[in-house]
Amino acid sequence: MNWTLEVVIVPVSDLDRAKKFYADQLGFTVDHDTVISDDARIIQLTPPGSGCSIVIGKGVVPDMPPGSLKGLQLVVPDIERAHTELVERGVEVSEIQVVGQNPRPVPDPLDNVGFVFFTDPDGNSWGVQQISSRA
Repeated sequence: MNWTLEVVIVPVSDLDRAKKFYADQLGFTVDHDTVISDDARIIQLTPPGSGCSIVIGKGVVPDMPPGSLKGLQLVVPDIERAHTELVERGVEVSEIQVVGQNPRPVPDPLDNVGFVFFTDPDGNSWGVQQISSRA
């Protein structure tokens, strides 16, 4: 039996600002934006190619302090291209960093160890890791 992680709740303070950041700046697809009532709204967004989505909302999601989610991680095949795209979209992103070392030779020296980091407008933190080949 497979157990797949398909949704992560991201706590934010301003739904429209967060939706704009994730959709316009990060390029996530808006799967739905459902207004249930004046006090309840849920927005689901999915990173390109991902099987896992994020949900931002009010009234129908767990109550967590905005910005309290740390260490979310995206994986891309080319960290240099990802960094360039984030910068071009106006995301404040770190320079490419090498974190650790590969236990065995890999075709690209940034595989597994190349990262960039950014935060959303509320301070939820994200890492982006390069993995272009898997063993």
